[in-house]
This record gives sequence, C-alpha cells and structure tokens, in this order.
Amino acid sequence: MFKLPAKDIEWQITSPQVMGILNLTPDSFFEASRHSNIDSALEQTHIFIQEGASIIDIGAQSTRPGAHMEGAEIEMQRLIPYIEAIHQVYPKQLISVDTFHSSVAEAALNAGANIINDISCGSFDENILNVVAKYKAGYIGMHLTGVMETMHKVEPREDIISSIISYFEAKKKLLSKYGIENWVIDPGFGFGKTVEENFTIVKKINELKLLGLPILLGASRKSSLYKTLGIESKDALNATTIVNTVGLLKGATIVRVHDVKEAAEIIQLLPYLK
Repeated sequence: MFKLPAKDIEWQITSPQVMGILNLTPDSFFEASRHSNIDSALEQTHIFIQEGASIIDIGAQSTRPGAHMEGAEIEMQRLIPYIEAIHQVYPKQLISVDTFHSSVAEAALNAGANIINDISCGSFDENILNVVAKYKAGYIGMHLTGVMETMHKVEPREDIISSIISYFEAKKKLLSKYGIENWVIDPGFGFGKTVEENFTIVKKINELKLLGLPILLGASRKSSLYKTLGIESKDALNATTIVNTVGLLKGATIVRVHDVKEAAEIIQLLPYLK
C-alpha cells in the first residue's frame, strides 16, 4: 500500500487505480477527450467517477509532438474555471492537473486541485517543487530528456530501463531536498522514446519497482500503438487495453486513460489473472 499526500484529501493506493483524462485543449491528439465548456466537462467527470476513476487529470496544454506551447497565462485561463466547477460539485474527488508551470500549479491547487502531474519532473520549472511542498500536494513526475523544444527527440542510449532508473534516482534526491518523499513516477511512454523502447517500458515496468514509488503508465491511444497497427488513435482502444493489461500485471500502479470503464474492468479481473 502507498500513502501519498494530496493536499486536502488522503490518497491511499491499496490496489491499482485509474486516472481519467479530461483535456481542455483544442488540439489534443485524441479528439473525443477534448472539452470546450464546463457542462461537458462536468458530465464527463460524472461518467468517469461512475465508471471507476480514482483521479481526474485535467490538462490545458497539449504536449503531443508539434504542439504549440501556449504559456502559463492561457493555461490558467483555460484551467481554473473547470477546476473550481468540478471541485464544487465533487469536493472529495481527487483532481490532478497536468502542468509544468509553477504559477499554474499554485493557481490550480488554490482552485481545488490535489495533485500536480508534471511531465518534466521539475526540469522545466523547478519552483513547481516549492509549490507542491508548500501545499502538501500530490506529485507525479515523468521521465523526460532534453528541454521543452526537444522533449520528443530520441536520445541515444543502450538500455531504456536503466536510463529511467538513473533519472528517477537523481530526481528522488532532488525532490527530497524539498521534503517530497512520497510521489508517483511516470516512465514517460511516448516521450522521446522509440517504439521499441515504449514497448520495453511496458514489458519491464516491474524493474522500476526497486525505486519504491508508485508507477503510472500513460500509454492510452498513443502513436506507438496506433501506428504499429496502421490505424488511427480513435481506433486504438483495444490496443490500449492490451498494453494496460500487461503493464498492470507487471506492476503498474496507476493507468492514465481516455477510456475509464475498460481500464477499470482490467483491474477488476486482475486477481483472476495473477
């Protein structure tokens, strides 16, 4: 069992959890996950909760390859009204915010968010760690190489798992300086990795357990899945389910998905598959 800070809510992970993706960007790679008004977002949140989502992950900046970086101000304008609305209707629901800006993180936590989901793990704006510590918020840090402009460039390496372990060992030391000891690691499926490396992460995700932290797998409908099959992201639910099943059997703690119902069903069946 993992017990993690999450601002005003006690976050315990006694079995694998599902994180439902709520996108507020007009250019997210999966069109069906986009929401442009609060009523639509509240309806989707209700569905996600009914289907078994433990966490609602809200993002207002697409980080897909080629996405335009809007900046913190626009991100905040998009995010805050939605967080406030969801928190008001579902005050006990864990809300995660997908951002790497410290100013956005602070505004989001003040608006009712509980967890900061930072793709850069403090690399783009280290002050975000001060914010997380100040609010005793939950934190998810992802494996990422390069800078904002090069985060999708594949760097040469011999062993992706060893590289990820070394990265998080260094990040554990960094976060510890801010008093952040219990947090979630994300190996960064789809970020600056080859297709082979992405699938290796899934197959060998159990090797990351030596870091002693919960592990998030975010492979939902990503290009390594749909391009390998010669299909589009809208047709990649089955591929996502297969990859999430393997990842969960291998030791993933949280799956970040566009399709909560199917992910929750995997978790229901896990005891019968081990």
